[in-house]
Amino acid sequence: MIKQIRTDQLKPGMYIHDLNCGWLDHPFISNAFHVRDQATVEKIYDLGIREVYIDTLKGADVWEARTQQEVSADLDRRLQEIAAKQPEKPVTAALKDEVARARRLHGEANKIVRNMMDDIRLGQQIQVERVEPLVEGMVDSIFRNQDALLPLARLKNHDDYTFEHSVSVCALLVAFGRGMKLSREVIKEIAIGGLLHDVGKAKIPDSILNKPAKLTDDEFARMQGHVAQGVVLLQATPGISKIALEVTGQHHERFDGTGYPRKLAGEKISLYGQMAAIVDVYDAISSERVYHKGMSPTQALKKLLEWSEHHFDPKLVQAFIRAIGIYPTGTLVQLDSKRLGVVIEQNEGNLLEPVVRVFYHGGQRHYIPPEIVDLAKVQDRIASFENYEKWNIDPYHWLPA
Repeated sequence: MIKQIRTDQLKPGMYIHDLNCGWLDHPFISNAFHVRDQATVEKIYDLGIREVYIDTLKGADVWEARTQQEVSADLDRRLQEIAAKQPEKPVTAALKDEVARARRLHGEANKIVRNMMDDIRLGQQIQVERVEPLVEGMVDSIFRNQDALLPLARLKNHDDYTFEHSVSVCALLVAFGRGMKLSREVIKEIAIGGLLHDVGKAKIPDSILNKPAKLTDDEFARMQGHVAQGVVLLQATPGISKIALEVTGQHHERFDGTGYPRKLAGEKISLYGQMAAIVDVYDAISSERVYHKGMSPTQALKKLLEWSEHHFDPKLVQAFIRAIGIYPTGTLVQLDSKRLGVVIEQNEGNLLEPVVRVFYHGGQRHYIPPEIVDLAKVQDRIASFENYEKWNIDPYHWLPA
C-alpha cells in the first residue's frame, strides 16, 4: 500500500515510493529507493522535503498514515472548492482573432531568449531594451485572451528547454498577475523577471544543464548556483527593476525557509518571488525532459496544492489555480462519452466545464470528426486528464490555429 508520511516519521527500513518533490530538487539517483540508514533520512529532511510516499509492501509501515488515495481524494475536493470561487477574467478578443498574434509572439520570445543566453556565454551584457517590447506584447496578448498564448507555452523541445521554460514562466506570471489584479506596470516587471529568471544558467556548463542522468552532489550545487549567477548578471544590467531582481533571486526560495540560495521564509520572500516560485515549479514538473516525464497540468496543480502545506503560501497557490483553470488550456482530457479532446478555452464562471475540441474516441481508439464542445452547455463531463504521449497525439496539431 502507498502511504503519505511526514519526513520526521521516516526511518531506515522503509521503502520510499516517491520523494514527493521536483526532479531537480534532490540529488538521489531515483525518486524510489530503500532507506538504508539514518544519514539518508537526515539528507532528505535537509533538502526541505516534508512529506514522502512509502510503499508498505516493500518496507516498514506507519499505521496511522493516510493512503495515497485518501490524499488524492482530499486534493480533488480542495480543487472543487477553488473552482467555485474563481474571479472574473474578462476576455476582450475572440480566441480565433488572438491565436496568430500569440504564435508570432511565442516564436519571437523563444528566439530572443536563446540569443540572449548565447550572448551571455560570450560575455556580452543583457539588453533590456530588446526584452521590454516583447514582454509588453505578451502582456497585451494575455489581457486580450490568455487562452491563445498559454497553451503554446506548454509546448517544449527537449533540447531547447532552458529558454522555452523561461518563456513559459513569463507568460504564466502575466496570467497569475492578472488574476491577482496587479497593475499592468507591475505585471510587466514580473514578466521581465520571469523571462530572465534563469539567465544564470548561461554560466552553467551544457554538460550539467543537459545531463541525461542524475547530477552528482557537486553538479547539483553548481546547478543551484544559477540563482546567484543570475542576480549578479541582472545587477550589472541597466534598467532592471527591483521586482525583476526579486523574481530572479527568489524563485527557488520556499515559504517554510527550506529553499535556496538564502533560505528566506514567509514574508521575507517578496510577493513576486513567491509567485515566481509557484510558476517555476508548476512549469518544471509539467514539462517533458529527457530524464523526466512531465505530469499533466491538472496533476501538477494538485502537487502545488499538496506542497502548499509547507513550501508555498496556500492562498497564492489557490489564486494561481483560479488564474489558469483546473484544466488549463492545452490539457488533454477524456469525457464521460469516451471522447478525447484538448481544452481550448476556459469558461468564465465554471473552471470545471471548459470548452473542448474533441477529435478522438478513446473507447474505439480512432479519430472522429473534430467538434467544439462547450461543457457548460451539454451533459458530457470531464472524466479524466490524459497524456498526449500515451495516445500518440500531437498536441500542437489540435491547439487553436
